[in-house]
Amino acid sequence: MEFRRILLDGNVVDVIREGDTLVAADGRRVEAETAVHLPPVSPTKILCCHLNHVSRVREFQISLPPAPTWFHKPVSALNSHGGAVVRPANCEWLNYEGEIAIVIGKTARNIKMEDAHHYIAGYTVANDYGLHDFRDTDSGSMLRVKGADTLCPIGPGLVTDWDFRNKSMRTIVNGDVRQDGSTEEMAWDMNYLVTDMARLITLVPGDIILSGTPAFSRTVYPGDVVSVEVEGLGTLTNHIVSSPEPVSTEVGAQPTATEEVLSTALGGDWEFRGQRRPRSTPREELPYPTVRPRYES
Repeated sequence: MEFRRILLDGNVVDVIREGDTLVAADGRRVEAETAVHLPPVSPTKILCCHLNHVSRVREFQISLPPAPTWFHKPVSALNSHGGAVVRPANCEWLNYEGEIAIVIGKTARNIKMEDAHHYIAGYTVANDYGLHDFRDTDSGSMLRVKGADTLCPIGPGLVTDWDFRNKSMRTIVNGDVRQDGSTEEMAWDMNYLVTDMARLITLVPGDIILSGTPAFSRTVYPGDVVSVEVEGLGTLTNHIVSSPEPVSTEVGAQPTATEEVLSTALGGDWEFRGQRRPRSTPREELPYPTVRPRYES
C-alpha cells in the first residue's frame, strides 16, 4: 500500500494511492499528477550512509571501510515531489544522488539484524543533493554540503509492502539516464543499516535513513529537471532553481572550486582520477569571510 501527504483545499491531508488517483479518508479524490505533494513522513532526524553502492566505490577507485560511515541532514532540508531544489546564487557544484529512504515504523534501540524489518514502516524515493562548493570545510560532517534547505526531497509516497531486494534504481536528468543501479550492488542492506544506527541512536517512527547512491552523481544546473525512479516505489521529480541571493560573505565558509570540490562533484570524470588523490587546500588559500577569526596564528 502507498500513503502520500498532499495539500488539498488548503489543508494537509493524508491520502492513499489507488492507481493514478489519490483518495482521502473523507472520500475526496484528486489525480496524483495534479496534486501538490508534501513529504510523506515527518522525521525527527535524517541519517545518511556515505558509501554503499559498489559501482560508486569503483568509480572513485577507493576501498570500502569495514562498516558504513554516516552523516546527518537536518529536517529543515526536507523537500517533496515536485518541489524546487534551490542552488545559492554564488554556488556552482550542486550534485544529485538518487537513493532509497528507509522510514522507521516503531521505536528501535539495540535491536538484532534479524528483527530489523519489524521496525521499518516502509520505503520512499529520495534524492540526497549535495552542495559541494563547501566540501573543503565540511568534508567530515558534510553539514553545509548536504544540509542546506531543500536538499532532501523525498516521495512521492510511503510504500509499506516493498521488498528491497534486487530492485532497479535510475536517476534521469532532462530525459537522459545518468544513474542506473540496483539494490543488489549495496554492500549493506536495509536491515543492516537500521540495526547499525539503532546501536547508539534511538530511532522513532517517521525517522529516515538514506541508503546510499550508485555511480555517476554529477552536477546539475538551474532549469534542469531531475527524476529518481525506483522499481516498485515510483518516481520522485524535482527541478533546480537559482536563489536570487548568494550565500553570505560576512561569516562562515565560502564556496570554492578546489580539487577537493571538483574531485567529488565530477566523480569519475575528474581529470586525475586513478592517478592521485585530490590535494588538500592550504588554509591560507581558502577564502575568508569578511569577519575574520578573533585569534589568528
